[in-house]
Amino acid sequence: MGASLSNLGSNGSTIGPSLGDIPENCVARVFLHLTPPEICNLARLNRAFRGAASADSVWESKLPSNYQRLLRLMPQRFQNLSKKDIYALLSKPLPFDDGNKGFVLQQLWLDRVTGRVCLSISAKGLLITGIDDRRYWTWVPTEESRFNVVAYLQQIWWFEVDGEVDFPFPADSYTLSFRLHLGRFSKRLGRRVCNYEQTHGWDIKPVIFQLSTSDGQQASSECCLDETEHDDTYGNHKRGYWVDYKVGEFIVSGSEPTTKVRFSMKQIDCTHSKGGLCVDSVFIIPSDLRDRKGGGFLK
Repeated sequence: MGASLSNLGSNGSTIGPSLGDIPENCVARVFLHLTPPEICNLARLNRAFRGAASADSVWESKLPSNYQRLLRLMPQRFQNLSKKDIYALLSKPLPFDDGNKGFVLQQLWLDRVTGRVCLSISAKGLLITGIDDRRYWTWVPTEESRFNVVAYLQQIWWFEVDGEVDFPFPADSYTLSFRLHLGRFSKRLGRRVCNYEQTHGWDIKPVIFQLSTSDGQQASSECCLDETEHDDTYGNHKRGYWVDYKVGEFIVSGSEPTTKVRFSMKQIDCTHSKGGLCVDSVFIIPSDLRDRKGGGFLK
């Protein structure tokens, strides 16, 4: 209505075409060059913009090229969805591959702005040395994990966590990282508190992070998890915070149906024990999106 009124002269005569006169197919062509949030905002303007914002041709251009394969990973089958509905569906974290064990092992989702594929793997989907021995490890339910549970290490000498994923990654450059937390956290009287009584051994030798892919790519890094140097934001050490530790990057060309990625972190110097560490998950996300991912700070 505002657009129509703005095109009336002082005597009530129409002085020119309005925004609503733009053909819907022209609007759709413009939308091909905008991000999904921008399209959704413009859809409020008028009927032509709203119609263009629902066009399959617009949303198919925002979806990854293999979105049909991603849909087939879901335990529930989705039929007769518009491309816009498919984009909205994949933009939410979707569980898959529960292994019939009663819990989610992996989640995938599309970045809402770019439509690029992201993946996370629960600690329950990893091979953790000693995980079944409660002298060493316990499972801690928590709302701070997207999987609602983390593995907490009390004390161990041989620390090793391995994982593998065989996934239809679209062509892109990806970064793999472990999400870790020094100290055991809980809520007391509504406040988050951390206990560091069992946190030890992470400042003596570095943890070694490694990854390799089915096409021969390799990357590695190492880091002492309990650093003692001063940090302007987090004080003298990075205890009590979720930290995303970067393992490395790999590139997917898209020439193969799936890419297998193996990854690990280990500190197997048995001259000293280590403990007081929470292992949440592994993230694999497009490399240039990593810096704006929330849920912790980056290492």
